This record gives sequence, C-alpha cells and structure tokens, in this order.
Amino acid sequence: QVQLVESGGGLVQAGGSLRVSCAVSGLTFRRYAMGWFRQAPGKEREFVASITWSGDFTDYADSVKGRFSISRDNAKNTVDLQMNNLRPGDTAAYYCGAAHTLAASIVYRHTGTYDYWGQGTQVTVSS
Repeated sequence: QVQLVESGGGLVQAGGSLRVSCAVSGLTFRRYAMGWFRQAPGKEREFVASITWSGDFTDYADSVKGRFSISRDNAKNTVDLQMNNLRPGDTAAYYCGAAHTLAASIVYRHTGTYDYWGQGTQVTVSS
C-alpha cells in the first residue's frame, strides 16, 4: 500500500521559517519525481515545487522562488520543503505528490501527472 505522510506544518509569524516533510512508503521511491502543492480554502490546488527522482533538477513557482527549497533523500524515502521568509499568502494546506517517471531530468507542475498524494499538512502564517 502506497503511503505519503506529510508532517511539520504549524503556525508561524510572517518572516519566519518552517520545514515540512513527506515520508513515502510502498513504492520504488527512485522511480518517482516528487512535488509539493498547496491549497487554500476556496482555491484550487497549486504547484509549489518539484524535484526529479535523481534530485539533480528542481522547479519552483514564481511566488516561492528564492524563499522555498525542495530536497529529497532517496536513502530515507523522504522529500522536504524548506520555507523561509514566509508570508500570510503562503497560508494553505501543503500536499506532497509522487509522479512515476522514467525520465531523469523532468519535473512536473500539473496535478494530473501525479499518481499519489498525501493527506496534507496545514501551514498558517500570521501577519
């Protein structure tokens, strides 16, 4: 059974930092590109960041570029999102997704390309 379990969300003041993690089991982790998405109430789920299965290539939404950093540990089957200089507009539930791929250098921005999702972790940024 495939499981993606996010952790590390919470409440932080604007300008602060948080690190959210996603622990993956039940699949061959190195065959999957990983991504982080977020969804605020009343809005669609939106792309935040993605990383190739090798970890060599990353991609970020313009709104988080320079503030967020995605990384993965293929030995531990985890993918992290380090979030710095947080803003109230970053408030959302954050979800990790796994996209099966045979390509080493492709990252994915679209929710439809992801095969599995976690249950989400809430990040709230106060002003």
